[in-house]
Amino acid sequence: MTTRTLRIAMNGITGRMGYRQHLVRSVLPIRDAGGFLLEDGTRVQVEPILVGRREGAVREIAERHGVEHWTTDVDSVMNDPSVDIYFDAQLTSLRKATLTAAMKAGKHVYTEKPTAESLEEAVELARLGQETGVTAGVVHDKLYLPGLVKLRRLVDQGFFGRILSLRGEFGYWVFEGDVQPAQRPSWNYRKEDGGGMVVDMFCHWNYVLEGILGKVDAVTAKAVTHIPTRWDEQGKEYTATADDAAYGIFEVTTPDGDPVVAQINSSWAVRVFRDELVEFQVDGTRGSAVAGLRNCVAQERAHTPKPVWNPDLPVTEPFRDQWLEVPNNADLDNGFKLQWEEFLRDVVAGRPHRYGLLSAARGVQLAELGLQSSAEGRRLEIPELTL
Repeated sequence: MTTRTLRIAMNGITGRMGYRQHLVRSVLPIRDAGGFLLEDGTRVQVEPILVGRREGAVREIAERHGVEHWTTDVDSVMNDPSVDIYFDAQLTSLRKATLTAAMKAGKHVYTEKPTAESLEEAVELARLGQETGVTAGVVHDKLYLPGLVKLRRLVDQGFFGRILSLRGEFGYWVFEGDVQPAQRPSWNYRKEDGGGMVVDMFCHWNYVLEGILGKVDAVTAKAVTHIPTRWDEQGKEYTATADDAAYGIFEVTTPDGDPVVAQINSSWAVRVFRDELVEFQVDGTRGSAVAGLRNCVAQERAHTPKPVWNPDLPVTEPFRDQWLEVPNNADLDNGFKLQWEEFLRDVVAGRPHRYGLLSAARGVQLAELGLQSSAEGRRLEIPELTL
């Protein structure tokens, strides 16, 4: 049996997402399982190389997880011909330069999003990916999570009939940092450091809407800074210059040409009264479904109750009990790990990854137009992006 080892330079693994989801829950489990098999019997193994700016932190993570190779010199991995893949989970402001260098060096690239701070830069990256011919992938993690996998399955099976709308609720209360430490980094709330709810989440909502429903044609958004003062990691008070909540209406067209209205609330200043931190409800003529990250429940037309509005009487119907759980019907592994494996298979096969840099550029585009919509107080149509 042939074994092919892919050496992966992983930049940004000292951050929360890079460490937990990409290193600990994705690449290391693939390594520790001995890799995975391709259809032709070839075994693909991975060898991570940890990259970061803080020497002590990178060394400690490498020693903790038995990773032999690590460095603080990103140029060294770019110039190393034995490195196959460059992965980026740094701050957005640092990403374009390193992704550009990696692709020019002939490395395949896999990256968190947003891929760049502006649409122009994001399109430049997508164009460079096309010109260099490398396999480029962008993390679209939510589409691989069990709840949305089940939701997409319902769409594919025609469960909804004609889809009418999607409603999404995302968020939780992020403590200000004065009495209790904030559970998100302070840069998230400084516009000058690349923070903001719209910049952070609209790129997610773009690929979720594309992956579940169809093309996003227009956006109407309102971005708000609900909490104007916060405290950083050193307990120092600072002014929040970035939006911490965004309320968006997205006009979507399905592949069948049907219009769908999608409305998604995103907030770090909301207390949770739902089953998961994010939930999406899709309503159609034949049925409805509500999906979180893991679970999905559905209600078809024949089983839909007939409530009658009467504010003078207490509600007695057990509405939540009237929905049925959608089964897994498959082994649904960690969503980040599943996309990593798909991307690695594409690298070995020398084919494009289905979620590439142009898809990421559309996410940046939606964020820019969302902020413009909020500033100007109007609906904006979304032009088609081409290379």
